Amino acid sequence: ILTDLFMVIVLTDTLEKRGALGQIKARIRAEVFNALDDQSEPRPPLSHENLLINELIREYLEYNKYKYAASVLTAESGQPEMPLDREFLAKELNIVEDANGKSVPLLYGIISHFLHGGKEESTQNTLPKVSLLNYPKQNLGKTTTERNQKD
Repeated sequence: ILTDLFMVIVLTDTLEKRGALGQIKARIRAEVFNALDDQSEPRPPLSHENLLINELIREYLEYNKYKYAASVLTAESGQPEMPLDREFLAKELNIVEDANGKSVPLLYGIISHFLHGGKEESTQNTLPKVSLLNYPKQNLGKTTTERNQKD
């Protein structure tokens, strides 16, 4: 019995170190979700903004080889199975990419732009000017929880 227990511990540790255990757990979660997903209940239509946001997230997930998370996102959100063309996505978001930016997901360039305040030497994506006029000023700089609480 101790030999079997030792084998299980060593096997679990090896799978964890290789990253395979996390992948196995993610795959099981994805399969359970797919099995429980009620296809008879229609999904609400995706807004244009949600379609673009989901696609940015999917591109990021697939780039980082989170394929099971990406498959759950696609199934749960109603995102089309075929990813949007990257050039189309960049055009819709008014992003002008340089050669370096094309090797990483668009989301990396967006985050880099805002982390550096748009001051970097364009080693990533050249991003559009983003207007915050659509967001109430009192919400800027607040956490999601603070924004959702009634004043």
